[in-house]
Amino acid sequence: MDFEIFFSTFARNYEFIVRIRHYFIFAGSMLMSLLLASCDFKLKPFEEEEVDTLEIRIQRYDRIESLYLTTGDFSALQQMSTDYPIETRTLIERVLNLGNIDDPNINSKFLTFFQDSILQTVISDAELQFANMDDLNRQLTDAFHKLKTWLPDLKVPLIYAQISALDQSIVVGNESVGICLDKYLGEDYPLYKRFYSAEQRKTMKRSYVVPDFLCFYLVSIYSLPNFREASQQERDMHFAKIQWVANKVMAVRFFESENVNAIDRYMAEHPEYSVAQLLKDTDYSRFKVKK
Repeated sequence: MDFEIFFSTFARNYEFIVRIRHYFIFAGSMLMSLLLASCDFKLKPFEEEEVDTLEIRIQRYDRIESLYLTTGDFSALQQMSTDYPIETRTLIERVLNLGNIDDPNINSKFLTFFQDSILQTVISDAELQFANMDDLNRQLTDAFHKLKTWLPDLKVPLIYAQISALDQSIVVGNESVGICLDKYLGEDYPLYKRFYSAEQRKTMKRSYVVPDFLCFYLVSIYSLPNFREASQQERDMHFAKIQWVANKVMAVRFFESENVNAIDRYMAEHPEYSVAQLLKDTDYSRFKVKK
């Protein structure tokens, strides 16, 4: 089955709007089911009856990937290919664009690509910084408990970590989300200063992993109907709704804009207006943006 994967760095500026526009245009055909990896075993999607005791753990596909890319360990490659075939195909074909997974030389291409000294350093730094992810697991668990009170039918996706060679931050599939650790090494990470502006670097840190995750996942579910026909104001306000919900879940204003502020004012003045209504409503005239 053909599929498209949406991936990008979630920004707070016009660059995000341009990229998310591209996502919505292709949203109808791009999502397919991805299986995710854990460092020890494969997990099934969370069932509805498990929500009360839900505990999310990010699956550590990145550890197996890193082992192969830094040592050439053939057993790690075998585990990637046999236990996590969809993640590996997605990474090689759709994220890194190295070629077809069935190419007899694809494994050597994959390994050679990451032998660049810069990428080897990135892999090492990512694994060091994210050796322990208990804080992110707790944040995701708390986030979905809160989201489930507002959106009872929201499915909890499988979540995995990977290294993407600085290309993407979040990879969204049907009921799955991949987090690219190498895009969250800190705004003062030396390599970032060579390729990203100070404004972009503000969001390239650990604290933005879960907020970005929430935005990308919710955008994939609550897409803007008739995106092509929608005005720019409607598009901007729709993105702001997603950002507002992420802020609300995290109880921190990660995303700031006049549009987000307009939604914040409206929600404060209309407590009867639920989060579910907000995400589904297409009447953007109710939100008054201050000039």
